[in-house]
Amino acid sequence: MSRPGKVRKTEVHTENPFTNMQKQCDICAALLNLPADIHEIIRNPMRELHVSIPVRMDDGTLNVFKGFRVQYNDVLGPTKGGIRFHPNETIDTIRALAGWMTWKCSLLDLPLGGAKGGIICNPREMSAGELERLSRGYVEKIWQLIGPDKDIPAPDVYTNPQIMTWMMDEYSRITGKNQFGVITGKPVAVGGSVGRDIATARGGLYVIEEAARTYGMDLRKSTLAIQGYGNVGFNLAYLADDIFGSTIVAVNDQSGGIYKKEGLNPLEVFYHKKKTGSVAGFPGSEPISNEDLFSLDADILCPSALENVITGDNASSIKARVVAELANGPITPEADDILFEKGVQVLPDFLCNAGGVTVSYLEMVQNFSMYYWDEAEVFERLKKQLTTAYHSVLNSSEKHKVNLRKAAYMVAVKRIAETMLLRGWV
Repeated sequence: MSRPGKVRKTEVHTENPFTNMQKQCDICAALLNLPADIHEIIRNPMRELHVSIPVRMDDGTLNVFKGFRVQYNDVLGPTKGGIRFHPNETIDTIRALAGWMTWKCSLLDLPLGGAKGGIICNPREMSAGELERLSRGYVEKIWQLIGPDKDIPAPDVYTNPQIMTWMMDEYSRITGKNQFGVITGKPVAVGGSVGRDIATARGGLYVIEEAARTYGMDLRKSTLAIQGYGNVGFNLAYLADDIFGSTIVAVNDQSGGIYKKEGLNPLEVFYHKKKTGSVAGFPGSEPISNEDLFSLDADILCPSALENVITGDNASSIKARVVAELANGPITPEADDILFEKGVQVLPDFLCNAGGVTVSYLEMVQNFSMYYWDEAEVFERLKKQLTTAYHSVLNSSEKHKVNLRKAAYMVAVKRIAETMLLRGWV
């Protein structure tokens, strides 16, 4: 087994996520023999908006923040996608994520298109009041392009239910009526769905559970290494330990990583991080670098943070049998090919992390009907959607003898292409 060594500084990879997404789209178009007109449409966003948001800061100064909203494709229905607050946000990242959301909604057979939004800011350095003014200012700039039947935002990196509530409230104020359905990922008190906070992790576990059956793995005896210990990473670790009895051998965050062969207690690690700001230094663990975490021979590796962390430079060192992409775009196309040749099964992002958008869709349904389900019913519907999608992808993979990502693209893009033809878009 690879052992954790001296902690090294993690390399910053600069691959363009939108270029990577387009490469994946191009590969799929060739496999499906798509008409050139359809191919050209689906590899580019249909609409994007760039905005400048002036915000009065607590010290009296005025900062102007740059924001984006990309609506990638709405042939299947209103667009849907999260809003990210991040200091290194770029329009190309937002374009790529909007594209992935398009394929994700199609793959899950949801009547939705794909979108994504973002603001260049550092929320860790902002007060609650500044974040509220920024959130409301963003909605003021984009409100004409969003709505329950147009484009429905949701939380993403460094945004949360409170931020979604401010945005929903601002849209309601501008339009002059309560519009709970304009935003998902809200608190239950204002039209949110139970189970939404853990939906991405829970949905990922449903996919992992089906994959384990496919590959003859016993999750009770399996080890997991999780890169990223935010909301998704923590809930994945906690649920895998609680439901399946899996052993969590390593986790990390942006400040460091920890390893323990006998297994980490996810809840104790969570409280340690809450107290200290990082998982690093957790008692009884050994320090581990980002790259060493990837090279552990854990059964399942779960990249659960940002994009482009597994590349052509480090893919050959991965020893896991399964890589479950809980993050968006964590593996580059070059790394994908390397892992496929090594026999590593990659559960692609727009399948494995689709639990969030699925429960967001269920939240929309509940908002429209004004009738709300209990947690058991939400998770039952979530599991049905995820397991059905997994087997569609697996069947496509076996039929066309391609990896699961290419198979997922083929299922998703074929649905979009057929609908474009039916609607006379080409």
